[in-house]
Amino acid sequence: MSYTCKNVLFYCFLFWAILLCCAGSPAYGQDIIATYKEQYDKTAAGSAARFDVVGKYAQALFFQEREQEATQLIKENIRIAEKQENKTHAAYLYAILAMNAQLNENTTEAHRTIKKALEYSQSIDADEIKAYVNYCQGWLYVRDNQEAKAVQSLLTAVSLYEKAPQSPTKLGRLSATYKELTSIYASWDDYELQEKYSKLTLDIAIKQNNPNALFDAYMMMGYLYESEFAQNTHNIYARDLAENYYKKAIKTYEKNQEVIPFRSDLAFVANNLASLYLRAFPKPYNEQAMFYANLALAQAKETHQINFQASSFGVLAEIALQEGDTQKATSHLLSALTAINSTHLPDKNTLLSIYESLTQLNEREENYLGALHFQKLYLQTYQSIYNQDKLEISRRLEAQYEKEQQKQQLLTLQLASEKKEQQIQLMRTLGLQQQQELENLKLSEENQRKRLEISQLETETHAQALKLSQLENDNKLLDIQHFKKTLSYQEKVNTYFLALAAVFAILLFVLLYVYKQRTKSMKQQRALYNLALEKEKQHAKIATLTALLDGQEQERSRLARDLHDGLGGLLSGTKIQLSTLYHKIAEGNKLEMAKSMEHLDNAVDELRRVAHNLMPDLLLKYGLEEALKEYANRMSTDQLDIDVQFLGYTHTLAQDKQLLVYRIIQELVNNALKHAHPQQIIIQFVENETSYMVTIEDDGCGFDLTQVQQTKSAGLHNIQSRVQFLKGELHLHSELNLGTSIDFQFPKQ
Repeated sequence: MSYTCKNVLFYCFLFWAILLCCAGSPAYGQDIIATYKEQYDKTAAGSAARFDVVGKYAQALFFQEREQEATQLIKENIRIAEKQENKTHAAYLYAILAMNAQLNENTTEAHRTIKKALEYSQSIDADEIKAYVNYCQGWLYVRDNQEAKAVQSLLTAVSLYEKAPQSPTKLGRLSATYKELTSIYASWDDYELQEKYSKLTLDIAIKQNNPNALFDAYMMMGYLYESEFAQNTHNIYARDLAENYYKKAIKTYEKNQEVIPFRSDLAFVANNLASLYLRAFPKPYNEQAMFYANLALAQAKETHQINFQASSFGVLAEIALQEGDTQKATSHLLSALTAINSTHLPDKNTLLSIYESLTQLNEREENYLGALHFQKLYLQTYQSIYNQDKLEISRRLEAQYEKEQQKQQLLTLQLASEKKEQQIQLMRTLGLQQQQELENLKLSEENQRKRLEISQLETETHAQALKLSQLENDNKLLDIQHFKKTLSYQEKVNTYFLALAAVFAILLFVLLYVYKQRTKSMKQQRALYNLALEKEKQHAKIATLTALLDGQEQERSRLARDLHDGLGGLLSGTKIQLSTLYHKIAEGNKLEMAKSMEHLDNAVDELRRVAHNLMPDLLLKYGLEEALKEYANRMSTDQLDIDVQFLGYTHTLAQDKQLLVYRIIQELVNNALKHAHPQQIIIQFVENETSYMVTIEDDGCGFDLTQVQQTKSAGLHNIQSRVQFLKGELHLHSELNLGTSIDFQFPKQ
């Protein structure tokens, strides 16, 4: 039984697809309407700025249930746009009017207006508007269940968008087109193309850095990989990707919920993530499944999404069944049934799962009358789904047939293209022949031109001889002028010499100033070098400490294996041999033999305890929380109570850091047991937004902090080294006969 929300991507993206295509950003609320009205009133009638605002303003009115105002506004501006020579704005507004008509279920008006938009788009050069009109046509085909035609129109829109120049609205409109293609290929179970267009949508969302677009893209990617996992439950990679993208969507929503208006989308993501944890992950993940199911239920109630409420109750019921609480499971299922029966558009797959669960519960409790009742409802619902599925299969076969026809048309077009290419090649050959003849004519003309140039050169030679005599006279005049300029130049040289002396003095002053500045700069560089050297020493210290800790852990692991595999096996073999000899020896020696076997049991237990302390396998398999709880349980006795508390822990701490924290806590607990003789030890691990806080408290005899700091024990030094490796701070608080409290805090990154 699955309570995953399916076939809702169309409804989740419907609102955003229209607004992104028309405005490039969401328009909702009375404040937005007032803003668009102000912008509209400030622009002149028939201007490009007003036409840009009309689409946003009309959509804002439409989604505030003011359809008549929106339609009237668009039609008024269409009349103005149709009078202009450029029909770009008319095509754009007719496309918006067609989508609004379809949302009002006026199919005839939608077809008429989109046809008008297509007619105008044929006569314009604006590729982005032509692409938008084709997108709108594809959007209408989807709502008319003509998905093959929709794909053709949408792919045409994509090719036009790619040719269009960049604009503030281009990426948003292209993203909406990719989403429609994703929705169609998802309904066709074509995961390869669904993944392609989902990733393209995600790339655009990352470029835009738009929280709404990122949330939608992460939601689409999560749903994609969840569907792939449902087809092949051994594909753990797809399962983990689905979990990752759903969490990214929720995180994006939590960071930007003030600008993401639809909580129903969050309910969809949270419910699907809860269902994924329940169906695809081990039982320890049931807590996370319950958390996200409750989150989805709260959001669905707030947004009145009845089908999401029913799905959330269904997930909670399955968790209760796994925990053996049939009463709570029945309560959740009845709540789900009550909720889903209150809507006139119930999700029949969810309803089918509810009837199936209630049938099994009643049968388990031997309420066969109730089981029979719900089984009949289950069969009725299944029959209606089966009939609907047959229609869906027929529609898909028809779409597949249309796709094959399109392929045949493409092959025909390719053959025609090749034929035209051959004709073009023949025309090129004829053109080359004509070009050669033209070149011959040009060469003949060039010969005649050169003969004319020779006669012109002879005429120019005579003219140059006359000019030469004139130049000689001009040279004599130039000599006289040059002598006058020489005298003037000597006077200027004297003046320049004085100016040069002044410049030299200024330059000397500047050089002195530069020298002082350079000296100051060298001192600063020396200080920076010392700082960098100190930083490098710190890095070397950290590297040494890292190597030391790694070596310690490797040695601990080796010792644990040697003790467990070597000495442990030897002790176990010895016990088996002694057990064999126990029945063969005399009765007087059996008591001594039993004591020896008891000592061997104690030795094996002590060996296991030492091996567990050296290398906690539980930490490597299940994490810090489980390892510490097991350690506390193992160390607790009748005289000692060790309590472990985890607050706000999200299991995101890296495994190497988990091991360091475990070693620090282990060292501190051992010190307390060795020196303080406490009756109770409390270990508390708290995760905050930016850091982790670990506190170890005991009610032992305490110690003098001054004395400990003066002695500088090796154990305390090891603990401080590990805390410094975590980039944390260690604090000790102790009083004699009152106990000890030790805490350390380290950042998340």
